[in-house]
Amino acid sequence: MASGMSSANSSVVTYLLGRNTFFTGKAISKAITPRSSLRQVTQKRKPKSLSMCFVTEDKNEGTTKVEKKTFVQAQNEIKFSSPAEERQARKRSERQTYLVAAILSSLGISSMAVLAIHHRFSWQTEGCELQLLEMFGTFTLSVGAAVGMEFWARWAHRALWHASLWHMHKSHHQPRDGPFELNDIFAVINAVPAIALLSYGFFHKGIVPGLCFGAGLGITVFGMAYMFVHDGLVHRRFPVGPIAHVPYLRKVAAAHQLHHSEKFNGLPYGLFLGPQELEEVEGTEGLDNET
Repeated sequence: MASGMSSANSSVVTYLLGRNTFFTGKAISKAITPRSSLRQVTQKRKPKSLSMCFVTEDKNEGTTKVEKKTFVQAQNEIKFSSPAEERQARKRSERQTYLVAAILSSLGISSMAVLAIHHRFSWQTEGCELQLLEMFGTFTLSVGAAVGMEFWARWAHRALWHASLWHMHKSHHQPRDGPFELNDIFAVINAVPAIALLSYGFFHKGIVPGLCFGAGLGITVFGMAYMFVHDGLVHRRFPVGPIAHVPYLRKVAAAHQLHHSEKFNGLPYGLFLGPQELEEVEGTEGLDNET
């Protein structure tokens, strides 16, 4: 009986030693292997996820809410704001591109006009007699051409741009994609007669060339003013600085905005005399509201 009890005790001790991971290395491997495999299974079944908490406050009710979102949800919401940032960056790039083009063209045209005027009037002041008639004609026609371009632009805007040439002008009434639009070609078209008149008046002497020179100069001055007021002040394609604070030019900008809204059947079609066009159709109240 004693031998039976001793064998039983030894088997119990052996079993306990076998289950104890401190006394034998082989038992360690047997004990660890199932646990590690169990961890791998649990990791596959339960993937880790990062949760984020957002605290929002309702100003109307004065309550605070804690909203729990996963990292994926928060990342998706951040991605939703990226198109707006891309549009803003693209707009800034477009404004800078058009501003550079406007500055270069203005400086180039202004410098050539100044040199041409100096050269032209140096001809008119040669000798003892001043050619006052020619000088007066050049100056008068330059002012008249600048004013007349406003009425030409009004007529062309109504009869051509919003009629047979609408396929080109409609780009100006649609959201612009890029720094330029198809409507800009009208500025190039108006520059052609100005350059031709200036060239003829620059290389020839006499009253007629002087009048042609004045007409080309007036068209050039109107084109530069139109670019700064229409493209810069009204449509903000580039910053215009102190021009934006001139009261009458602010009314001009407001009147042109009404043209784009088509509130008065497309009026006004002119630019610098746009407020007067609205007064003729009793649109002063709308102009004041827009201003």
